[in-house]
Amino acid sequence: MPEGAGAASPEAPAHTPALLVIDMQNALVAMAYRAAGTVAAIARLQERARAAGAPVVLVQQGDEELEPGTEGWRIVPELAPAPGETVVPKAAPDSFLDTELDAILRVRGVTEVVVTGFATEICVESTARQALSRGYDLVLVADGHTTSVRPGPGPYAAPEASVAHHNEIYRNLRYPGRRVRVLPAAEVGFGGGAPAAAAAG
Repeated sequence: MPEGAGAASPEAPAHTPALLVIDMQNALVAMAYRAAGTVAAIARLQERARAAGAPVVLVQQGDEELEPGTEGWRIVPELAPAPGETVVPKAAPDSFLDTELDAILRVRGVTEVVVTGFATEICVESTARQALSRGYDLVLVADGHTTSVRPGPGPYAAPEASVAHHNEIYRNLRYPGRRVRVLPAAEVGFGGGAPAAAAAG
């Protein structure tokens, strides 16, 4: 018998996505561009992830400007964690830095992070890049991240331009051995075929 004949072929690792909701806190959402639409998009993703049994992990910034326990520090009510869901406190833009996030994802067998939240160029960007460096596949939700409104002209890009810029960067980003996608919330699935919102449309 030839070597290996009749042996079971090794199974590919299971694809396990997790929804990551970054810094969607009262004080930050209050200054966010397209806040209501972003919150609504993330809320729909939470519903679908929960229905599919996919992990939902919320990340919550705490520092001198977002003092833990204050109203501004709290996660907006529309995105509040369900019983048993994990909230990861952080103090830096990178949600993995000096936190338990990586360990939480690995113990759940997560292979892909679906990234949403605030702010596009800071905590969302820092976390997305670090997820790729740590070996995760990535979905950046095109309408599920946002940044602050900037009054008047200045050196920063306008918020709509910043969101569009980062979406385009990630559409063209290549990491060896990783899958990087930019999808609207309606097209994000958490296993079991097409997402309900996309199928209904």
